Amino acid sequence: MSDAAGVLSRALREAPPDMLVEAADRTVRVLLDARGAEVLLADYRSTGLWPVRRPAAPDDDAPVDAAHRCYGAQREVLAHGDDDSCLLYLPLTAWGERLGVLVVDFATAPSPEVVRRAQELAGDLATALRAADRDTDRYRRARRRERLSMAAEMQWDLLPGRSAAHEAYRLAGQLEPAYTVGGDHFDWAINGDDLCVTVLNGDGTGLAASLLTSVAVNAMRNARRSGGGLVEQAELASDTIYSQYRGRRHVATLLLELDVRTGRLGAVDAGSPRAVLLRGTSVRPLRLEQQLPLGMFAETRYEVQELLLQPGDRLFVVSDGVYSAEPGGREPYGRRAMARAMRAACLQPATEAVGTVIRELHAYHDRVDLRDDAVVVCLDWFGGGRDGNPETSRSIGDGGRSAGRAGGGRTN
Repeated sequence: MSDAAGVLSRALREAPPDMLVEAADRTVRVLLDARGAEVLLADYRSTGLWPVRRPAAPDDDAPVDAAHRCYGAQREVLAHGDDDSCLLYLPLTAWGERLGVLVVDFATAPSPEVVRRAQELAGDLATALRAADRDTDRYRRARRRERLSMAAEMQWDLLPGRSAAHEAYRLAGQLEPAYTVGGDHFDWAINGDDLCVTVLNGDGTGLAASLLTSVAVNAMRNARRSGGGLVEQAELASDTIYSQYRGRRHVATLLLELDVRTGRLGAVDAGSPRAVLLRGTSVRPLRLEQQLPLGMFAETRYEVQELLLQPGDRLFVVSDGVYSAEPGGREPYGRRAMARAMRAACLQPATEAVGTVIRELHAYHDRVDLRDDAVVVCLDWFGGGRDGNPETSRSIGDGGRSAGRAGGGRTN
């Protein structure tokens, strides 16, 4: 670690969690001979970037152009002023989670060495901001452009993040309507070579739906964190929901577990979330045998289906608020329009592709409020990863059942 990086790291460690931006500002002035720094954070819809140090009013316009190019492309952008001044925009990203942009103001164009030091600063600052989010409301206040409903507050707090990155995959998700979402949700976790992803479509609306989803997510996390596979996660969540609601409420859920080395994909389809596979120019639904939603009946048992991704595959998972949307009596969005949106996003990274599908969904509704909650999750698998190679297995298009059960689940 360079001396400059060490100074920055120490400054961020010593700063209170709500004063990280000020610590970064002081550091760039001293170490980089800059005139100052600002942090722009992405809002809940990921459509704007908003300042932390000088919070914008609700009707202010978001900074555009250079900041958005930096955020979207995830690379530094230099914007030169009419004089010799220069603004350096750097992505703030921690473990693949895109937080926003660091803007450093220079009187003259920085040298390549100064840009490199600023990049180090941005990386450390992003990690610190992600950690500090648990201990201060400051950064969440900067992100929201309107008040969240109570249900949405709970859903956003429950999320693992909105994107994640690994040498073998990229992952992103989005909730809509961002400020009033109720029961739809997604969750993920990477543990060694296993990536677990779940998408949930909770029964009902508003706070009741959010409470139901929270029970389901935490039950699955409890099983997963205790070493349980997909079967244990589904069965514990189902039993827990049934014990609370006695079959009156349920949660439609798709549970996935990907071996990031081999592309082997385990799936438990317990309801309405749909998976769509993009392979080359082909867009087709992932055909899985649907099982009962979580919590519908007592002691429901689940089975895992095993499939195999190919390097370069993209997997979308969408809730029924996306797939089945029928605004104004039109045909369901999932019949043709959704596939067109997914094809349009085929060259975009996962983080941008979810936004494209959501924007096209809003356009399909003639840009009026969505009638139902909507979740879009996008997973790109590049192949291999670490030291693994794809194994010979049944093709993902076959929709085959596994011979056994992942994680030691109970048999019928």
